[in-house]
Amino acid sequence: MSKEHSYSPSLVRLNIGGKKFCTTHDTLTQREPDSMLAAMFSGRHTLCHHSDNGYVFVDRDGKHFRHILNCKRREEEEFNSELTRTDIIKCIQSERVKFRGVNLSGLDLSKLDLSFVDFSYASLKNVFFSRSNLHCAKFRDVDAEGSIFHNAGRCEFTGANLRGALLAGANLQSANLQDACLVGCSFCGADLRSAHLQTADLTNANLEGANLEGANLKGAKLVNANLKGANLQRAYLRHVNLRETDLEGAKLDGANLLGAIR
Repeated sequence: MSKEHSYSPSLVRLNIGGKKFCTTHDTLTQREPDSMLAAMFSGRHTLCHHSDNGYVFVDRDGKHFRHILNCKRREEEEFNSELTRTDIIKCIQSERVKFRGVNLSGLDLSKLDLSFVDFSYASLKNVFFSRSNLHCAKFRDVDAEGSIFHNAGRCEFTGANLRGALLAGANLQSANLQDACLVGCSFCGADLRSAHLQTADLTNANLEGANLEGANLKGAKLVNANLKGANLQRAYLRHVNLRETDLEGAKLDGANLLGAIR
């Protein structure tokens, strides 16, 4: 037997598919204000509480809910995780979550819809993202050394460590790679149109055949970078040192080369 109550703040008891959790109103509403849980406990809706123990029942798989709750509780902290590929799938199906600061190194996360997921500050070394949808995902300040990416259009990689990462043929159109460490990365044939590469370190990077049309490379380091056959039309290369950059066959029509060192 249950009865309806309007929500009152502070402690919240949840019954998620038979598994019980206890948290606070702030945790559920302030971390992800646009989430399903935040909407439920916003005060705009009438909730059904169990008459005996006050638990609010949510008809979802409760097995992986602890990961969602921990992400909400510890958004600003770095913490290690024992998440598996299966855990990740369950989490993204149950609720739109953040994996900020989580250690996901070495996981196979290929062929998943990870669009809009926030991986900021996470450890993502040698993660396999091939053929995953990473549209608008956030990788701010991640350590993704040696990882493999495929579809990462409009992603944010600001300050990320992608040393030695494989992005050959990747869709990185309009991606934000400002201040990123891209040393030794492979961008062969990648789509980097309108990408933001300001002050990125592309030392020894392979950009052969990449499309950098309209990309902003202001202040980027291109020492020993391979740009053979790359499309740099209308790219911003002002004051960039290109002296040790291989530009054989590169298209530079309309590029801003004012003050560039060649």
